[in-house]
Amino acid sequence: MDGLTIFGLLAVTLMLATYAFEDRSPWFILAFAGACLLASTYGFLAGTWPFGVVEAIWAGVALLRWRRRMTAPPVL
Repeated sequence: MDGLTIFGLLAVTLMLATYAFEDRSPWFILAFAGACLLASTYGFLAGTWPFGVVEAIWAGVALLRWRRRMTAPPVL
């Protein structure tokens, strides 16, 4: 297993872990966005640009969700 494959495995593992905990804290949503950016980077480095583009879009969606959650009034 080469370094790029290990990097990709780490990125998608972080995506899975942070997605699973998103309901616990908005910071997990932000971490998910960061993991998506890592996966996007992997996609471009691996030469699979469609994967890179989709993961970049997911990162943007997650950032919007994080911002909305941070500015929403607290739920009682």
